Amino acid sequence: MTTLRRSVHALIEDHALIGDMQTAALVRSDGTLDWLCLPRFDSAAAFAGLLGTEEHGFWRIAPAVPAGTAAPCADRCRYEGETLIVESEWDTETGTVRVLDFMPPRKGHAPQVIRIVEGVSGTVEMKSTMSPRFGYGSRFPWIHDEAGRTAAVSGPDSLWLDTPLPGTEKDGVVQHVFTVAAGARVAFALSWQPSHAAAPEVPDATEAYAVTSRFWVEWVEHLVYEGPYREAVVRALITLKALTHASTGGIVAAPTTSLPEWIGGVRNWDYRYVWLRDAVVTLSALLRTGYREEAAAWRQWLLRTLGGDPHNLQIMYRLDGRRDMPERELTWLPGYEGSRPVRVGNEAVGQLQLDVPGEVIEMLALAHEHGVARCENTESLILKLVDYVREHWTEPDDGIWEVRGGRRHFAHSKIMCWVAIDCAIRLAEQGLLDVDLNELKHLRDEIHTQVCERAYDPERNTFTQSYGSKELDASLLLLPKTGFLPADDPRVIGTVDAVRRELAPDGVLVHRYPTHGEQVGVDGLPGDEGAFLLCSYWLVDGLALTGRLEEAEALFEQLLTLRSDQGLLAEMYDPVNRRQVGNFPQAFSMLGLVESALCLHELREAQHNVAAAPVIAA
Repeated sequence: MTTLRRSVHALIEDHALIGDMQTAALVRSDGTLDWLCLPRFDSAAAFAGLLGTEEHGFWRIAPAVPAGTAAPCADRCRYEGETLIVESEWDTETGTVRVLDFMPPRKGHAPQVIRIVEGVSGTVEMKSTMSPRFGYGSRFPWIHDEAGRTAAVSGPDSLWLDTPLPGTEKDGVVQHVFTVAAGARVAFALSWQPSHAAAPEVPDATEAYAVTSRFWVEWVEHLVYEGPYREAVVRALITLKALTHASTGGIVAAPTTSLPEWIGGVRNWDYRYVWLRDAVVTLSALLRTGYREEAAAWRQWLLRTLGGDPHNLQIMYRLDGRRDMPERELTWLPGYEGSRPVRVGNEAVGQLQLDVPGEVIEMLALAHEHGVARCENTESLILKLVDYVREHWTEPDDGIWEVRGGRRHFAHSKIMCWVAIDCAIRLAEQGLLDVDLNELKHLRDEIHTQVCERAYDPERNTFTQSYGSKELDASLLLLPKTGFLPADDPRVIGTVDAVRRELAPDGVLVHRYPTHGEQVGVDGLPGDEGAFLLCSYWLVDGLALTGRLEEAEALFEQLLTLRSDQGLLAEMYDPVNRRQVGNFPQAFSMLGLVESALCLHELREAQHNVAAAPVIAA
């Protein structure tokens, strides 16, 4: 067997995302593709080195170096304009070389990864080293030549590598060593196909590049946001679009599994599924910036998935609406930087999270406001979700954070039950729902009264995580946005201040809730976790909505500095080691950035409009 160099893990944020809106790959700054699931986001990985070593699958294209020497990181690694094409450049002693990495949007063809090597100046010796391992790195493929193409086959999967260069294969490792001169281009195209099917067509790399570039440029042209921080907003929206499954309309929370929330810890989860909560907030960000097509597709996904049975509501589903995702551990993978276990599937699918109906109803109403989803088409679904809230709101649940420490009466869940009923009342008052308004108004008041009595601590002037609890929760930062109380209510301002004081020691990075080291906390798990980046954006919104706009803008600008060089964010940030942690890139984090930018822009515009209004003499 060929001995492969064991990977020294790159930082999570040293990766860039490429994708075709049905799956995605991560390419790190040294030219290594070390994560790719095929043919879908939730399929098994054919390259899983990210969660192990090179023995678990990788594909690197970079300047050649002596054996045993680490591949050099690119001197520049960025996205090409407003696209999802990654451009990496190396300056060497003999010249400069560029590699373009992308995945063309699928239009009836097989999933493809295209890597184009371009000579910029001088001459550079390059090496492509590819070692696919199917089944999350567990299956060694049969690699052979077939009509001048390199095929790698294992069970139901096959990969086809096309390049004009001659290569070698030994012990499952395919290598191409070549020299590229200024102005020259060499293309590598990798296609996936079911192993029983005919070989896929040979991609035209030049045409694929043009199609991919044109797709993203034209998609960005639909953007209606012209406020500040446009570059950050565009990159976040492109990332959210990349996490949308084009065929089904589902939106995954992240394209990865088991990237740790704390290096070496056990909080390693699979996020390659459609969380209703994550999806609806993502669509809110897309809708508010001009993207209606995605909302229409997700609405159809929702109607297909929930069908006529929302009383059996799940918090998450698979991309095609399937309900099963049994959680298991991949024991052969050592995990990112030794963070085990590595999990696929997600046991939280069976949890009760009472905030979800409120978020879904809010999204359907927002879509209607934007001319996407006429409420008469979804009236039955909304009414059934209202019935679900009516039947369950008094129960304890597992909460927004999917804790595994037992159910509680979480304040955020109860507030979102109130939002569900309040939203239904407003739709009914517009003549869009046929309901008993008096009965719903009584229920809304009952929920409101109970939350204010049982989840509010008058001594500290703050709402708390759950009934009777003294602990706080970052989800309480959403109070000013929900309408549950006016944003200038002293209880709302007190809650925002208390959360910042107790869960954001530095005033910037907000933790979801207190963790207690090796002691098991509310989430039923030992160990700590990073600061949850979405919560920091919630703090931005909370400060802005409670009248502290300049402070909110300063905080937002601080958070922008935490993005990777490519403008991406993982789920969390480790303030001790100053690095991103958790699954990457995370839809929640990217949409938080967009929502905060919109909030700040709208409030600042409102201030300007008031200041510019003419004064009318009495």
